[in-house]
Amino acid sequence: MFSATTRRVDQNTSTALNRRFETRLKETISRYEGADNNAIDQRLRELDKEWNIERVIETEAPTTIALGIALGVLNDRKWFALSAFAAGMVLLHNIQGWYPLLPVLRRLGFRSQYEIEQERNALRVLRGDHKAYLSYSIH
Repeated sequence: MFSATTRRVDQNTSTALNRRFETRLKETISRYEGADNNAIDQRLRELDKEWNIERVIETEAPTTIALGIALGVLNDRKWFALSAFAAGMVLLHNIQGWYPLLPVLRRLGFRSQYEIEQERNALRVLRGDHKAYLSYSIH
């Protein structure tokens, strides 16, 4: 019933889209192999600003809930059902990882935090961060 937090998005994403994200990661890492540290640092700063899929859902869902409330108050009480539906979908996403807009958001290119961290860690390895860590932890 409960999905692991780190893998719930890709478990609820089609195999084809997951492959697309894996390919994109490999292409990005290949592009930065042999790059200078300034280029890698720039990409890491870009990753700091990238919206992950959870952030998008955490923004979209309350907006939909607020819209349902506003329409319910101003137009017709039936619109309150939109708020209830959106709240239920957020709960379902938090428990199981599924969300009605997940396929659409994934097709738009939004990645999970886990996927973003995979790229971040690979870039740090390319930059040589692991060498500094190993020398620090050994001595």
